[in-house]
Amino acid sequence: MTGRGDRSRIPLAAVLSANSISRAGSSLTLIGVPWFVLETTGSAGRAGVVAFCATLPIVVSALIGGPVIDRIGRRRVSVVSDLVCGLSVAAIPLLHFADALDFWMLCALMAVGGLMHTPGDTARYVLVPDLAEHAGTTLARAASLFDAVSRGARMVGAALAGLLIALVGAETVLLLDAATFLTSALLIAAGVRGVRAAEPRKAEAPVSLRAYRTEMREGFAYLLGTPLLLAVVVMVLFMNGTDQGWYAVLLPVHASAELGGAGDIGLLTALFGAGGLAGALLYGAVGHRFSRWTVFTVCVLLCGAPRYVVAALTGTTLPLAVTMALSGLAGGVLNPILTTVIYGTIPDELRSRVSGVITAGCELAMPVGGLAAGLLVESAGVKGALLAMGGVYLLATLSPLVFPVWRTMDGTGADGAGAEAGGGPVPAPSPAGEVSSSEPCAPAPVPGARTPRPSES
Repeated sequence: MTGRGDRSRIPLAAVLSANSISRAGSSLTLIGVPWFVLETTGSAGRAGVVAFCATLPIVVSALIGGPVIDRIGRRRVSVVSDLVCGLSVAAIPLLHFADALDFWMLCALMAVGGLMHTPGDTARYVLVPDLAEHAGTTLARAASLFDAVSRGARMVGAALAGLLIALVGAETVLLLDAATFLTSALLIAAGVRGVRAAEPRKAEAPVSLRAYRTEMREGFAYLLGTPLLLAVVVMVLFMNGTDQGWYAVLLPVHASAELGGAGDIGLLTALFGAGGLAGALLYGAVGHRFSRWTVFTVCVLLCGAPRYVVAALTGTTLPLAVTMALSGLAGGVLNPILTTVIYGTIPDELRSRVSGVITAGCELAMPVGGLAAGLLVESAGVKGALLAMGGVYLLATLSPLVFPVWRTMDGTGADGAGAEAGGGPVPAPSPAGEVSSSEPCAPAPVPGARTPRPSES
């Protein structure tokens, strides 16, 4: 490690900047692609198919990518991921302008982007603890900053997406998205050069099916041996699945039919992001005074289901805008409760593979969510689809009230490190998920794994 002078902060600043730019670009995709599909095909079902093709590879890459990230190097994985994602997004409007874009090509390009997106997100996410130490700052502060700038970037990206789609069209927005990926790649390539934690690990065993199986088994064993973490992953699985249906199909179709079009999608998504940023900052200021389980339980109930009900029962923007802002405020509280614990729980040598398994688990239902939303709209109408998906969301978020394991959230230390008597804290969520995080406690020992070090939190 270098000293704690100004230059030692450059790698952390580069990762925060690159991640914020990448997240802003992802907001452009989140709004631009569904609107592009609806404009060019007019089919909610096809929008669901595109969402399925985009998210299924995310789950696959999250599941199998963890063991590869450390061998290739976190810096290289992040750069290559952004480059491939940028090229795949840019190809969509360019092929469309050339009148050569078939529907299967659109699905294939989205699949390529989905396959490469998660490894890049994971590589940046797992670098934060090392870069916090490199910069001479606390992990809690770095994790909060990482979450806050990501949320702020998503908010700005969503607002720009809605405005730019209305002004210059979805195709131009997708080209801008490609530029954000390329900018992120340049920042990581230049700003994280020479950081040991970002380079390939020479001591890792050569890639082989046996080594791969061993490393994947370690990741799954860590997850399955931590009851609270497992409960979080299962709940977030359903939350992310329904959210994918919301953003990829339900909100665009509802905005097209009842609201003001792409501009309103950008406004609503930006309000949700603004609420999330405010919630994260609010929890950072006063959240430590309250029970984690109580705060988490209340906020998780408020962050999802209400917006589905309000959208189904009203046809104007204002009620949904207020609901989205309040839901975002509640959602913004969740990750700060959990993310620091994840970092402090997972040993450094397991961090990439465990994070990959957690991400895959949290995102497992996302492909089904987008596809199901499209089919529901075509069979039951927009209102029926909104109520059905909102019901699934509500049932999932009742979990902290129903299962006692959730109350063990308060058994971890205030700084995110678990009490030693219980065996340590729990890993948590997915860097890619909107609400993926957990803070399990007292995980069962994993063969071959070191006990998490409280000092890392």
